[in-house]
Amino acid sequence: MAIASGRLLIAALRWLPKGLLSRAAGRVAALRLPQPLQRWEIELFARAVGADFAEMRDPLESFPSLQAFFTRHLKPGMRPIDPDPAALVAPCDGYWGEAGVIACGRLLQVKGRSYSVAALLRDDDAARTLEGGAYATFYLAPQSYHRFHAPCAMRVEQAQRVPGELWPVNRAGLEGVADLFAVNERVWVRAAIEPSGAPLFLVPVGATMVGKVRVDFDELPTRSRRGLEPPRRYDPPVRYDKGAEWGRFEFGSSIVLLAAPGALRLDAQPAGSPLRLGTRIGALHS
Repeated sequence: MAIASGRLLIAALRWLPKGLLSRAAGRVAALRLPQPLQRWEIELFARAVGADFAEMRDPLESFPSLQAFFTRHLKPGMRPIDPDPAALVAPCDGYWGEAGVIACGRLLQVKGRSYSVAALLRDDDAARTLEGGAYATFYLAPQSYHRFHAPCAMRVEQAQRVPGELWPVNRAGLEGVADLFAVNERVWVRAAIEPSGAPLFLVPVGATMVGKVRVDFDELPTRSRRGLEPPRRYDPPVRYDKGAEWGRFEFGSSIVLLAAPGALRLDAQPAGSPLRLGTRIGALHS
C-alpha cells in the first residue's frame, strides 16, 4: 500500500507546478496571525510532528509565524559538540541516509539507484578530486531542529546556488525520481578541513514545500528566479569552528557530505538510524 501511494504521489507531482506549490507553502508558513491563533497553529503543528518543546530556547508565543518556528533555536547546551579535535560530528539533527565510498564518480541515492557527483556539483574537476573519498546523506524530518552546523573546523572557500526541481526527498522520491539530488535545487559549499586543508563539500538540498535554503556567509537563497550563476569565491575564506552554525532550512530536507580521499573516516550507520547534531560520526585524518 505504501509503495503504491508513493508511486501515485510521484506521478501526480510530475503534472503539478512543484515550484509554485512550494512558494505558496512558504508564503502561508510566513503569515503572521493574531497571537492566540498563531500560538494555536504552531502548537498544533509541533504536536502533530512530535517536536520536543523542552528543547526550544524561546516560548511558543514568541514566534511570529510558523516559518519562524521551523527555524527555531535550541536552548544552550542541548547539543554538546564532541570535544575530540579528531572527531567529525553530525552537522544536523535527523537520520542517516546512504553512506559509503565514491566509486566511478557516483553516489548511492537508495539501493538500486545511484547518481553522478559531477552532476550534483556541476563540476567535473571537483568530482575527479573526490573519487575514492567518503560520502554520506543526512535527512531532516519535520520535527527536526532545522539549522545546520560545521561537522569540523573548516574554511569556506566557494559556494554556488544550483537552480532545479523540488521533488520530495522521502522514500517515494528516492525510489521514484532518478538522480534526485542532482535534479533538485541546492547549494553546494566547498570548504577546506582544518588543519589538513583537505577538500570537503556540503550540499544542502531543497525539496517539495521547502521554502528556502539559507547560508549565513552570503545571500544564496534558493527559490530565487535567477538562473545558474558562477560559483562565488571567498578571499579570505570564511572560517567556522566545529559545531558552529552556518545555515538553515526554512522547512526540512537533506544534506549531502562529500570528502576527498584520505580526508576522513565515516562511522556510517544503517539508513534510517537517528542522527543528533554534535555527536561523533567519524574521524579526521591528519
